[in-house]
Amino acid sequence: MPTVDIDPDELRDLTGKEEKADEELKEDLFGLGLEFEGRTEDGEFELEFAPDRLDRLSVEGVARSLRYQYGDARGVHVPSTNSAEWTIEVDESVPEERPYVTGAVIRDVDLDEDGLDSLIQLQEKLHATMGRKRAKGAIGIHDLTMLKGSPATEGTPTIEYVGLEPDEDTFVPLDSDREMTPADVLEDHPTGETYADLVSEYERYPAIYDDLGLFSFPPVINGRRTEVSTDSRDLFVEMTGTDQWTIDKMLNIVCYALAARGATLEEVRVEYPDHEVVRPDLSTKTKTVAHDRIETILGIDLDPEEVIDLAERSGLEAGKDEDDGNLVYEVTIPPYRVDVLHPLDVIDDLGRAYGFNDLEPKYPDVGTVGGRHERSRLERSVREQLVGLGFEDLLNFHMISEEENYERLDVEPGEDVYGAGEPATIKGPYSEDFTMLRTWVTPSLLMVLERNTHRAYPQDLAEIGFTAEVDESENTGVAERRRVGAVLASHEAGYEDAKARLQALCRKFDVDLETPPTDHPTFISGRTASVVIDGEEVGVIGEVHPKVLVEHDLEVPVAGFEFDLAALR
Repeated sequence: MPTVDIDPDELRDLTGKEEKADEELKEDLFGLGLEFEGRTEDGEFELEFAPDRLDRLSVEGVARSLRYQYGDARGVHVPSTNSAEWTIEVDESVPEERPYVTGAVIRDVDLDEDGLDSLIQLQEKLHATMGRKRAKGAIGIHDLTMLKGSPATEGTPTIEYVGLEPDEDTFVPLDSDREMTPADVLEDHPTGETYADLVSEYERYPAIYDDLGLFSFPPVINGRRTEVSTDSRDLFVEMTGTDQWTIDKMLNIVCYALAARGATLEEVRVEYPDHEVVRPDLSTKTKTVAHDRIETILGIDLDPEEVIDLAERSGLEAGKDEDDGNLVYEVTIPPYRVDVLHPLDVIDDLGRAYGFNDLEPKYPDVGTVGGRHERSRLERSVREQLVGLGFEDLLNFHMISEEENYERLDVEPGEDVYGAGEPATIKGPYSEDFTMLRTWVTPSLLMVLERNTHRAYPQDLAEIGFTAEVDESENTGVAERRRVGAVLASHEAGYEDAKARLQALCRKFDVDLETPPTDHPTFISGRTASVVIDGEEVGVIGEVHPKVLVEHDLEVPVAGFEFDLAALR
């Protein structure tokens, strides 16, 4: 899960709760769904948050949520904006791969060291999540006093978003002291090398000019001339991307964070060749939620006034209405909430405001009491046996990226090997790290090993997890399976160790195991076998190939196996 670093003293200052002890703050944050993961070297809270609540990527956003939780703020707040003085003119030469731009002017912001650090973290976290590592949206923040706008009309300074040849012009990028062309930046600048693949195939590169020349090379790097410091009081925020909605929502989150610092927001006019828009777009949206559905989902009886109160304490607003004689609420959603897509998202907010810990458990009003499903009983039994064999039980995310699922294990999608099924991809994922449902468990286990190289060996890990792959023979078009995966990582781990554990597991469930040799790109040739249970090929076992180990920064041998859980029935 994504994490954000928050200074508890700054959080107390922004919420006005100076008397709050650290432990109280942790409890309050947990009530918002923010889990304390530890402290950074600087003593800040490292908080794990739900990746849909991108408005909490900064201390300002977290403080805003806490103020609602404390009852110190209520309802939807939309900051006022001054009329546009600046214009972004979009030239027809802009690369068609990155055609959209948005922006805002920020006046009278107070940026001390903490405020600047928070702004930089917010920028980086938005890049990593909603911006898909800058591929879908990239943020540029500039010191407005260092810009000189070309007067398109009297009193209206203008900057231009254009496309230029790789060697057409020069500027001094951040963290450099020499003039460079965009092509030079991609080859010789550390940041340019990191993000070169985003634009290297373009015929023309995105660029932003003021009257003095080139000052931004999105999505790669800004110019040094407009660098923001603690002395900056007026800012120009520009964002470019492949989707207007995405960059507009990213802009809203940044604007709200800066407004929390006392800044005044000013609109920017964006002139495309065929139309014009004014940004930021701080319009609200509404969702219709039925009263009886709220009560059914939360399992409690609520008066209409209680629902309205809970909505206001969630940073929303609710007005009563009727639909065919049924009580419903028209709920207003603030501009910074990019996660509210369905009435259930609203009900989740109402439940958090009520307090999930205050909900009393009760049996459902049905004639039977539930019990464990046969598959669940099998899963539990296999898990207990794996723990008895010395494995540490894991529960990883079902979602993953194509790179982690295939590329880093040297597997091609659709290849005729175990785990290489066609991916069930996510439409419009929030993060580039979670774009598909994993097709096998082994990639997740190797990711855990990669993140724990600082811990002692041996590390013997196992998971019984959900997997999915495209299968046209299924009614849904997707085959869903539970699979058993295990890895052994130590200086002495080998094929024989993995097979011994697998044999012991199969004996417990009275099934016949065979391991005929096979080839699999993730494992070493000659040290790999198919897992055949009761005559059916259901998995793979072997020693992980050195190139896969290197890819995961692992310096010890790893052996493992994976097979379909259903084979043990």
